[in-house]
Parts: sequence; C-alpha cells; structure tokens
Amino acid sequence: MSEASDRAGGLSEASRVYLRFKEIFTGTRSRPQRSRRSRDDDESVPFGHGRDPKGLGDIVGALTADLGWDSPLAQSELMSRWTELAGEETAKHSAPVGIEKGLLTVQCESTAWATQLRLMRTEIMTHITTRFPQAGISNIRFLGPDVPSWKRGPRSVQGRGVRDTYG
Repeated sequence: MSEASDRAGGLSEASRVYLRFKEIFTGTRSRPQRSRRSRDDDESVPFGHGRDPKGLGDIVGALTADLGWDSPLAQSELMSRWTELAGEETAKHSAPVGIEKGLLTVQCESTAWATQLRLMRTEIMTHITTRFPQAGISNIRFLGPDVPSWKRGPRSVQGRGVRDTYG
C-alpha cells in the first residue's frame, strides 16, 4: 500500500493480514509498535496558557455558542426588549408575535400603526441588526388588526356573496 495509508492507519492492510495469520497459526500475539505521545502545545501545563479562571458568563457564552443556541437566545431577547428597540410609544401600539425563518412578525393595534411601522422598516431593521446580529432577522412583517372574514363559516356562500349588498 502507499505511505499515506501506512501513516493513516498505522499499518498497511497486507501487514495487518500477515500479523493476524501469524497469530492464528503460531499462537503468538505480536503487538504493533506504538509511538510515544509527544507533548502538544494544547496540553494542560500548570501555570500555562489557558489555565486562568474564567467567569461564569464566559463559560455560559462559550457553551451556548458550541450548542448553537445563540440565534434562539438572541431572538427571545429581541422579543423581550421590543420596547427599547421600537420606542416606548410605538411599543404601546405594537407587539412582536413571532420569528420564523428570519421573518419577524409584528402585530399592530390599527392599520394606521401598521402603515407607520412599514414606513419605519429600514430604521427598525438597522436597530435590530446592530443590537441583535445573532438573531438572524432578515425581514419584518407588520400586521394590522384581525378583521372578520366572510370566506368561511356557517353562513358563507359560494359566488359573489356579500359584495352585492354594498352599493
């Protein structure tokens, strides 16, 4: 076999087969030679680099980054700090409903507030990307109040329906 496979697996396939047959037919067991471990720079050494105590915040931050929790934590923090992000007066008339696939959905109490927030979309997005870059928000959708729909229900009919009664 090639030298690369010798280094990668320790022994070539032919050598391993030979040693296995030798063990079976002679009853002796031969051990492959192992190289001694050399000290790496990453190994723990007293008073060495990386031995300083770390704060709890640093440890939890590293843990959340390793587990991939940065985005959900940043999204929940964004939802809880909506008043700081949008402003006190705006937050009285709107509230974030949810985040799905990078889309922040905000429920507004009137269509006028939804329109006003649509006009402020770039300013709000700038605040979000600077304060919560890990949240992964790429767009915002502003919803007006829930209005009744005549498309479904016990009294709905197919065809033009209620449109012909309005004038």
